[in-house]
Amino acid sequence: MVSRAEFSYLQSLPDGSLLLRLHVQPRAAANGLAGLQGDMLKLRLTSPPVDGKANQATIAYLAKLFHLPKAALAIRSGHQSRNKTVNIMGADGERLRAVLAELLPKGEG
Repeated sequence: MVSRAEFSYLQSLPDGSLLLRLHVQPRAAANGLAGLQGDMLKLRLTSPPVDGKANQATIAYLAKLFHLPKAALAIRSGHQSRNKTVNIMGADGERLRAVLAELLPKGEG
């Protein structure tokens, strides 16, 4: 089992949803997780930060990563910022933590 304390960027809410704090780097060479940026998970995206394209790419990437429908994810704050908070509904927090633990380098997570 994955320790919750290790995942300061993923918070469980009383209603069963999760909050994921991200630092998004648009116009990257490739899409993917890039470790931690402070207390946030760093996500690199090839999309530019114009016309909401980076926001759409954020939702699409996370939905695919976690095997969730796009409708289960919503950007709660940071629509025009690199620092975003994404609300994830209907997902098992332990499963998401396990997915992230597999992808992040040891010691990060």
